[in-house]
Amino acid sequence: QVQLVESGGGLVQPGGSLRLSCAVSGITIKDYRMGWFRQAPGKEREFVAGIEWIGRYTYYGDFVKGRFTISRDNAKNLVSLQMNSLEPVDTAVYYCAATNGFGYLRAVSAYNYWGQGTQVTVSS
Repeated sequence: QVQLVESGGGLVQPGGSLRLSCAVSGITIKDYRMGWFRQAPGKEREFVAGIEWIGRYTYYGDFVKGRFTISRDNAKNLVSLQMNSLEPVDTAVYYCAATNGFGYLRAVSAYNYWGQGTQVTVSS
């Protein structure tokens, strides 16, 4: 059974930082490209960041503007998202996802497996 379990979400003040983690079991992530998405209430799920198999290439949503960093540790089957300079508009549920295909990494439809999400709330 494949499981992606996100952790690290919570309440943070504007300008603060959070580090999200995604612990994966049931698959070996070295065979997968990994991504983070987010979904705010009433909005569609949107691409946040993606990373290729060994982490050589990373991709980010336009809104990230250098504030977030995605990384992976294939030995630990772990993917992380470091988020700095958080703003209230970053409030959303953040999801980790895995794909063993070659589809467009920014597309929700490209991913085979999803976690349950972790809530990030940015508020003073």
